[in-house]
Amino acid sequence: MSTTLLVILISVAIVGFFVVALSLTQMIKGHPIQSEISTNPHMKERGIKCAMQQEREAQLEAMGKDSCESNVDCNGECSACGAVDYHHR
Repeated sequence: MSTTLLVILISVAIVGFFVVALSLTQMIKGHPIQSEISTNPHMKERGIKCAMQQEREAQLEAMGKDSCESNVDCNGECSACGAVDYHHR
């Protein structure tokens, strides 16, 4: 058996192992892994926020504002953070 074929087979086996492991984790827990910072309850309990939300809060504090402008979503939804571009304001 050639070395290239052996490397490909080992790579496929490793990827397959991780797919099965993630599937088993989801089946045991009963829900997908919550990797989004804004929706993970354990991260919320610890006060962990996404980087964009922290940046947004710091900029508002520097401007002396305690609430967001109407076009900015400040409720901790990190998926919406990427749409905000602070460099063009």
